[in-house]
Amino acid sequence: MLKILFLLQLVSTFYMVGLIWFVQVAHYPVFALVGRNEFITFQTAHQLRTTLVVGPMMLIEAFTTIALVYWAPAGFTPLEAWSGVGLLFVVWFSTALLQVPRHHKLIQGYDSHQIRLLVATNWVRTLAWTGRGVLLAGYLLRVLPGQMAG
Repeated sequence: MLKILFLLQLVSTFYMVGLIWFVQVAHYPVFALVGRNEFITFQTAHQLRTTLVVGPMMLIEAFTTIALVYWAPAGFTPLEAWSGVGLLFVVWFSTALLQVPRHHKLIQGYDSHQIRLLVATNWVRTLAWTGRGVLLAGYLLRVLPGQMAG
């Protein structure tokens, strides 16, 4: 069971790491290129479709992050578990306090200032999710050599 829990954590986190880098480098900057007349339709579709792609994985990641505090695999330290929780709080608070308000303003129409703020503030999530990925990769690099030798 612990292996499945950790595997879900690993898959959901690395899914989000890859997705957030795509969003940061390619997707959000392209918002500035959407025509003003099409922007509200674009933003509405973006929010709906993004929720479908991101929502389930964020929930799986949140559940497994908390679960690993209580049911950690061998060698996964409390410091690693709580660091993961802390980084996830950064992601969720950034989403709620920085990115969602930008999206709510953008649903009303094209606003180059809000787009720039969206790109700039999204670095918080990008770095926090990357940190989560590094944390899990560090654990794997530490425990896999022993697992593979036996």
